[in-house]
Amino acid sequence: MKNFAAFAVLATVLGLTSTTARAQTATASSAEETAVKNVLRQYQQAIEKLDTTGTSRLFLANSQVFESGGVEGTYKHYAAHHLGPELSEFSAFTFSDYKAAVQVDGPYAFATETYTYTIGLKKDPKDKEAKAPIVRRGVATSVLRKNAAGQWQFLSTHSSARAPRPKK
Repeated sequence: MKNFAAFAVLATVLGLTSTTARAQTATASSAEETAVKNVLRQYQQAIEKLDTTGTSRLFLANSQVFESGGVEGTYKHYAAHHLGPELSEFSAFTFSDYKAAVQVDGPYAFATETYTYTIGLKKDPKDKEAKAPIVRRGVATSVLRKNAAGQWQFLSTHSSARAPRPKK
């Protein structure tokens, strides 16, 4: 009986320790997911401001950007030769219906974002009518890696979009 009591106490202590460890792991994971979502949000906010200034810090130097079936190269190249010039043609870029799911696995995080975006185009002085906004449903999948300083950065990102389906 004495051995059973000792075993019961030990099992209880181990069970509590295991529960505590799981709770601490869940809390740490939740904090990491929040940190990753913050990086996603910073990038999204820069695009909405139509300004890529400072966004290269969100990406690893050897990052890869893929967009709608195309290989865009590193983020630095993409920002200089594609995204930056494109944003300069817009009067507005807004996201709506935004959702993000993040899974952290050690120093890597995997993110999936879904959203609708609306682009306003600058009016050409030669045109008499304003151009209609462009509305698209988009999805992005990204891999982020935690750097030596403990900051999350994009390692790769792939986005694609299509015209929204008509509502029934």
